[in-house]
Amino acid sequence: MTQSMRMVHDSLGDIPIPEDAYYGAQTARAIQNFPISGLSLPREFIRAQAIIKWAAAQAHRDLGAMDANKAEAISQAALEVIDGKWDKWFQVDVYQAGAGTSQNMNMNEVIATRASELLGGQRGERLVVHPNDDVNQSQSTNDTFHVAMNISALEMLAHQLDPALAMLESALGARAQAFMSIVKAGRTHLQDAVPMRLGDELYAYAVNVGRHRRWIEEAAKGLLELGLGGNAIGTGINTPPDFPQTAVRYVAMHTGLPFRPAENPFVFNQNPDEAVHVSQSLRGLSLALGRIANDLRLLSSGPRTGLGELRLPAVQPGSSIMPGKVNPVMAEMLNMVAFQVQGCDATIAAAGGAGQLELNVMMPVMAHNLLFEIRILANAITAFTNRCVVGITADKEKCEDHARRSLALATALNREIGYEAAAKIVSHALAHDEGLYEAGLEMKDEVGLEETALKRALDIERLAAPSGWGGDVGSGSD
Repeated sequence: MTQSMRMVHDSLGDIPIPEDAYYGAQTARAIQNFPISGLSLPREFIRAQAIIKWAAAQAHRDLGAMDANKAEAISQAALEVIDGKWDKWFQVDVYQAGAGTSQNMNMNEVIATRASELLGGQRGERLVVHPNDDVNQSQSTNDTFHVAMNISALEMLAHQLDPALAMLESALGARAQAFMSIVKAGRTHLQDAVPMRLGDELYAYAVNVGRHRRWIEEAAKGLLELGLGGNAIGTGINTPPDFPQTAVRYVAMHTGLPFRPAENPFVFNQNPDEAVHVSQSLRGLSLALGRIANDLRLLSSGPRTGLGELRLPAVQPGSSIMPGKVNPVMAEMLNMVAFQVQGCDATIAAAGGAGQLELNVMMPVMAHNLLFEIRILANAITAFTNRCVVGITADKEKCEDHARRSLALATALNREIGYEAAAKIVSHALAHDEGLYEAGLEMKDEVGLEETALKRALDIERLAAPSGWGGDVGSGSD
């Protein structure tokens, strides 16, 4: 079936678009020019762009720089975009014209078309509201794309990632509390080390997640500066006085986040470095999460031939050929997400250093990767917490057996008989395949060790009690 088309015009001439399209000529050219990935910038970015257009229209009305009826129509159209009503018409590929001009014009054209309808016009007629002169008034792609990246990233960090991290931190803390009475062998270099409490091991994970939450929150403060009104290069050309302060105030009002005008619009236009900084923090989080996932895989390995100290929830069969096999799939998923985040960060870092003179034109790929890594981290952490962490159980008997069999318990003999004599007991235990207590009894006369002192020194409960902190386990950093 042939789609009905209509002609639209821009400075390069005429181009056909679908009859019912809300976008215009520049969007159509971008769709033709960039059939690259099939990926568009996400809903959160579209929402942020529309917030900018709404805030700009409100500011222009307040400042007397735009007819009130036109400002109201643009505002209403922008609110509809914010609510997702016209998502289908945002079709520009992520890999597009530098700086995001195509993306900005896609937004301008959709809002202009809808605002014209609200003022009595129709699609296909000469627009009552112009995408450049009206919707884009006092703006440039160069400032607004950067602003939209900051808004969308901060909203996603605040409303998606941070709640997911808080839930993981709390869940790890709860498991730590449940396991605080269980003694296990510590391990360094993947070899036996002195005993510890299983709860302390998991509580360290919880505390580290809390540290990363705080580091990300600190890094995200840079996103609060918005260079709206800096326009093409930061001079604010064609922008009425007080527009930056007024428009940014409306952005803060709509989002509920304390956005403020950039101190130096030239710095803002030249350098999307705050996005690089946030991504670096997310990379750090991904490394910490990967470490937790790997530890849980090791501690739950088995069930018969591995460590088997933890049991992770069985959420799906693990093999297409080995009946009854169950794998640590949620931890494996988290590892893969961690690797992807590190790849996104590498892209953002390279793109962030690719600016020239007054502008970095690589912001579309930066925005895509930044928002993508926030989304997959939030989703992965939520799934990992709900389908793995909260259901972790421990094999108390196996943990304590491993602790008692660890030859590193000999460390506790250093004060009684010295390092060299303790090493002789370890060698004897290894040679005769026996525990340290048995080996110590057999060699007590040779090394000058009393049985009561041996028994006390190898008391795993005493050895696992940490010194230097109270051992209280909280439920998060809040």
